[in-house]
Amino acid sequence: MARDNSPKVRQRNQLARKQRKRASYDRILIVSEGSKTEPNYFREIRAAYRLHTANVEVQPSGFGTAPIQVVRYAKEFFEGGDSQKYIQPRAFERVYALFDRDNHDSYDDALALAKSLDGKLNNDARQPITFRAIASVPCFELWLLLHYEDIQAPINRDDVMRRLVQHITNYEKGMDSVFAITGMRLTDATRRAEHLAAHFSAYTDPEPFTAVSELVKFLTTLRN
Repeated sequence: MARDNSPKVRQRNQLARKQRKRASYDRILIVSEGSKTEPNYFREIRAAYRLHTANVEVQPSGFGTAPIQVVRYAKEFFEGGDSQKYIQPRAFERVYALFDRDNHDSYDDALALAKSLDGKLNNDARQPITFRAIASVPCFELWLLLHYEDIQAPINRDDVMRRLVQHITNYEKGMDSVFAITGMRLTDATRRAEHLAAHFSAYTDPEPFTAVSELVKFLTTLRN
């Protein structure tokens, strides 16, 4: 009997192969405001810690960079999947939406929406999922700066960037190898971020805060 090599069959077979390669730990979807900086950083972590691509999916927001758009896209991607990447609908246990405070008008609405979705969406195993906002005040680069400096007072984006380039020469949005450059200082950055989190939160703007450490710590403790 001739083999059925139709596109639908090939897609089904590719999906089955991807699912067989999946590791035992949670399937994680990370959706970011930035189109390069954050995706590049988390894909670096995925590669450095040899996490399965079938378990850790990193996506820039397809709706725009406003915080509410990031959260809405994360919800839609979770619910609809991506047939081109052979990702089935609801194929995650954890969803993380990364965005910056900056001057975004929808920041508070995004935090509220993410909170309302936590534990309210079911995955393909009919289990409620974790849905978390990973916010940074003022921006993602605060997390990178914490690898080098102990920041405890309000700081704006321009000052974060100005001080960061003093430590990472020629740093710019979207550059590659940021985790490779900063990784040796990860313990210091985590300690400083956790100290901030003990005093401030995503809701206490303009005080500095970043939840990126929470996600990085979770990913770097996973094992195949």
